[in-house]
Amino acid sequence: MADLYLVRHGQASLGAQNYDALSPSGRIQSNWLGEYFAQADMQFDRIVTGTMRRHEQTAEALLEGMRAPKIDVVQDADLNEYDFHALFAALESSGLMPPAPADGNVKHFYKALKHALRLWSEDRLPGDLPETWQQFQARVARARAAIQRMGGKRVLAVSSGGAIAVFTQQILEAPASAAIALNMQIRNSSVSQYVFNDSAMSLVGFNALPHLERAERRKLVTYG
Repeated sequence: MADLYLVRHGQASLGAQNYDALSPSGRIQSNWLGEYFAQADMQFDRIVTGTMRRHEQTAEALLEGMRAPKIDVVQDADLNEYDFHALFAALESSGLMPPAPADGNVKHFYKALKHALRLWSEDRLPGDLPETWQQFQARVARARAAIQRMGGKRVLAVSSGGAIAVFTQQILEAPASAAIALNMQIRNSSVSQYVFNDSAMSLVGFNALPHLERAERRKLVTYG
């Protein structure tokens, strides 16, 4: 059996004009994770990332922290996140967006996202969306199958919270509601571990932050 370490990208730029870029904290998180892998003497046969900029930047910062010889990096768009901007637009245009508090706090964002994901997963979100929930599920399954075909003893992959949640839900053969619940929990730069061969994959650990366990680093535990 081989090992897969699936990493959520470092903190992105939630609330900024361009979300798809790491914040300064996101770069630090990713770099520290690379340092953790180096200190644990963990060597990877290859790295697989989505094609989003925050995935690329996370991999770059990881490699800087690892200070390892060059590792092959393969991109797979099937590891990309769903378009949450499109989901929110569909909510708003249909009048289904939960009322926002006066201060527009982050809790409202996650409440609205959870609502949108539930409607999307039940095919009850109207509008012209980039993909259906079923299409999202299918491409995550393709990404998992592609990683299994690549083989190797230890593989590192970088993706996003929604894709990692569905990845795990499918392995556990759990309902869509489980993917939504997992999506709400996944922390930036967290590591989920799986073992696999060319025909099967199993979950070993989920959403770990071994590089942020020290007290002085816990302030960098983020979700966005």
